[in-house]
Amino acid sequence: MAALQEKKTCGQRMEEFQRYCWNPDTGQMLGRTLSRWVWISLYYVAFYVVMTGLFALCIFVLMSTIDPYTPDYQDQLKSPGVTLRPDVYGEKGLEISYNVSDNRTWADLTHTLHTFLAGYSPAAQEDSINCTFQHYFFQEGFAAPNHTKFSCKFTADMLQNCSGLVDPHFGFEEGKPCFIIKMNRIVKFLPSNGSAPRVDCAFLDTHLQDARPLQVEYFPHNGTFSLHYFPYYGRKAQPHYTNPLVAVKLLNIPRNKEVAIVCKIIAEHVTFDNPHDPYEGKVEFKLKIQK
Repeated sequence: MAALQEKKTCGQRMEEFQRYCWNPDTGQMLGRTLSRWVWISLYYVAFYVVMTGLFALCIFVLMSTIDPYTPDYQDQLKSPGVTLRPDVYGEKGLEISYNVSDNRTWADLTHTLHTFLAGYSPAAQEDSINCTFQHYFFQEGFAAPNHTKFSCKFTADMLQNCSGLVDPHFGFEEGKPCFIIKMNRIVKFLPSNGSAPRVDCAFLDTHLQDARPLQVEYFPHNGTFSLHYFPYYGRKAQPHYTNPLVAVKLLNIPRNKEVAIVCKIIAEHVTFDNPHDPYEGKVEFKLKIQK
């Protein structure tokens, strides 16, 4: 029969722990002598200094190869997305419904437009410049203040009857509402080879379109985005850049009937037939005006 191990008392265990922390016979502290502690400390200090240096070198090389004004990896979309204001999303996309006789049903819609266009006031555009030319605004250098590039002004008054200045209700009260079309930004994107991109809106229902084509007023004239707003050089290069807009005023929407409308961007390098992205190059929405 194996002999039972002698059970150590609490005092013996404490004495062993004390000798482990400091052994006066060997001069060891926590199992190592002072010289061994010094050597192992120096090893770890050197190890982490080298690792920190390698990490700092990698970051330095990476930052040296990055252009702060142009993203290296941009979205793979070659054609910009299109957004609508006011943007009221329902279960099946953009759905806008209101009653011309009840201003409570369209007050939020006009408020959304006023809020959006606040960024296009003259005060908000004071750091941009007036551009009247009808060609691309290429900028090789950084001639604007603070090592930036110039941005062309786009003010709300350019939208005329849909600016909210002439009619603060944006036509919703009379059943001829205004909607604002905006193209998303793509760095250094050029929409066409020479002609300005324009907006074209129509009924999605071909039967309704043939029987009663959609009547639209476009602002600015012809619903075009002037070429001097392109190319866009990025937020750092153009901190004061604002997207150009096109407002569409729909004049003959039938009452008490939901209609589907599509607004496309017509330009040589803008596509709107991507089945996987319903907002590439166009925006579709449903509109119902009750009376």
